[in-house]
Amino acid sequence: IRSFLYKSVYNEFIDEYRKQKLVVPLEKKYIDALTTMVENEDEHALEAKIKLVKRAIHNLPPKCREIFMLSKHDGLTNLEIAEYKQVSIKSVEAHITKAFSILRQSIREEMPQVLFLIFKSLKKDPHTSRSV
Repeated sequence: IRSFLYKSVYNEFIDEYRKQKLVVPLEKKYIDALTTMVENEDEHALEAKIKLVKRAIHNLPPKCREIFMLSKHDGLTNLEIAEYKQVSIKSVEAHITKAFSILRQSIREEMPQVLFLIFKSLKKDPHTSRSV
């Protein structure tokens, strides 16, 4: 039984390590985006861009905005959203694609960095209920 327990713990550790390994590139991308935005913009221009993105999100069609926010702000998967909203996964995907298309048209090239910064700052730490 000792071998079995050792192998189970070992496999669990490896699985957790692989999950965490995927987070590192995302964090690097976040830091790079933040650095680029801070170096290239003054504080007022950055705040103006963030307001522009928030306004564009607010102007999305209601159902599209709700599904987009469940995905990007609350961090739910498409399957979780589909079950919660009682719609198909394809419908969820279509709403998210539509939201990105509308946002891309309204805020142009700054969208990826600004969206990344906004949603990273709005994410809640599930253990403390504070923004991460």
